[in-house]
Amino acid sequence: MTRDEIDTPAVVIDTARVEANLARAQAYADAHGLTLRPHIKTHKLPMWAKRQLELGAVGITCQKLGEAEVMADSGITDIFIPYNILGAAKLERLAALHDRISLAVAADSDVTVAGYAARFTDPAHPLPVVVECDTGAARCGVATTDELVALTRAIEAAPGLTFEGIMTYPPRGRMAEVNAMLGAAKAALVAAGLPPRRISNGGSPDLYHAAEVTNATEHRPGTYIYSDRMQAAFGLGTLDDCALTVLTTVVSHPTPGRIVLDAGSKALAADTSPAPGHGDIVEYPGAVITGLSEEHAVVDVSACDRIPAIGEKVRVIPNHVCVVSNLFDVVHLVSGDEVTVVPVAARGLLA
Repeated sequence: MTRDEIDTPAVVIDTARVEANLARAQAYADAHGLTLRPHIKTHKLPMWAKRQLELGAVGITCQKLGEAEVMADSGITDIFIPYNILGAAKLERLAALHDRISLAVAADSDVTVAGYAARFTDPAHPLPVVVECDTGAARCGVATTDELVALTRAIEAAPGLTFEGIMTYPPRGRMAEVNAMLGAAKAALVAAGLPPRRISNGGSPDLYHAAEVTNATEHRPGTYIYSDRMQAAFGLGTLDDCALTVLTTVVSHPTPGRIVLDAGSKALAADTSPAPGHGDIVEYPGAVITGLSEEHAVVDVSACDRIPAIGEKVRVIPNHVCVVSNLFDVVHLVSGDEVTVVPVAARGLLA
C-alpha cells in the first residue's frame, strides 16, 4: 500500500516523528536521572511499548486490566496498573496476570485494599500495591497524610500484599505544589517506618519539567509519543511534533465558505482544546472545524487562501489523540513512501 491508496477516514502515523518524540523524552529522563514508565493508553500498540522499553523505559503503565493482558501476551513483563481494581471477576484476572509478570496496582481506599487482601494471600508472592495521593487534580487519591499512613499500614498488615510506594496524577503546571505534597507524603511515611520504594508522577504536558518534581522517582507520560493539538497548546512541543493524523476526504462543498469531511465524532472524537475547533487541518492552517456529527466534520474555510476540492484528502491533527486511537481497529504506519497496517491490539479494552 502507498499513501495514496489509504482509504478514509484512517489513522496515519509518521514513524519518524514517533521515534523523535520517544528519543527526546528518554534523553531528558536519562539526563535528569528520572525513570520513565510510559503509559500505553495513547498508542495501545505492543510494538510501540516494546520500542519504549528498548530506548530505556523501566516498564509500562496500563490503565485497565485488558490493556495489561494484551501487553503481557506480547511479552512485556513489567506493568503498573494505576487504578482501583474491584470485584471478584477482575481480581481473578489480576491474580492470573500476577502469576505471569512483575505487576503493581494502585489503591486509595480500605475497600480496594480489602479486596486485594482477600484474594492475594501468599506472603512468598505478594502483590505490590501503590497508594494514590491527590496532589491537586481532584480525581482519585487519598487527601491527607493521615489517610495515606493508615492505608499503607493496612497494606503492610495483609500477608499477601506489600507496600510499593505512592503515585499521583498531577494537576498541570503546578510542579512546585506537587513536589511539596509528595515530599510531605514521603516524610509522613518515613516517620511511620514505611518508606516508599517508588514515588510515581505522571502526565505529558509537564514532561519536560518532570525533573522539577524532585521527590518523584519515576514519570508516566502517555500522549508524548504522538502528541496532539491539546498538548501543543499546553506547551509540549509544536504541531510539527504531532505524529498522528486522521486522513480524511472532502465530501461536500455546499457553500463558498464551508466544506465537509468524511470524519466526524466517530473518527476525531469531540474533545475540545484551547485552540478553536475540533482539530487542525495540516494542509489548510486557516481552516476551522466548527462542528462534528457522527460521520461529518463541518469546516469553515473562509479564511483559507484556496479551497479544498471535493475528493481531496486532507490530514487532521486531533485535539485529543488518545481517544482517537481507541476509535480505529487499525493504524497506518508511514515511513517515507512505505505504509504498514497494524491492528490496534488494546483498542476498546475498558475493563
